[in-house]
Amino acid sequence: MRVYYLLFALLFLFLLPVPGNGGIVSGLQKYYCKIRSGRCALIGCLPREEQIGRCSLSGRKCCRKKK
Repeated sequence: MRVYYLLFALLFLFLLPVPGNGGIVSGLQKYYCKIRSGRCALIGCLPREEQIGRCSLSGRKCCRKKK
């Protein structure tokens, strides 16, 4: 039984994001952007693109060409 508590604690610590670096959340947002045929822009979208979301918690934008 004690093994389950230890495994749960390790899993919780592994999934806990580091402050300033949302590793798991950021990775999922980047993946979701790629699925929606977008790209991650550091500063902002190009004039012929529209923002469709965010790629990270730090403010990168997910952009794709306007339809």
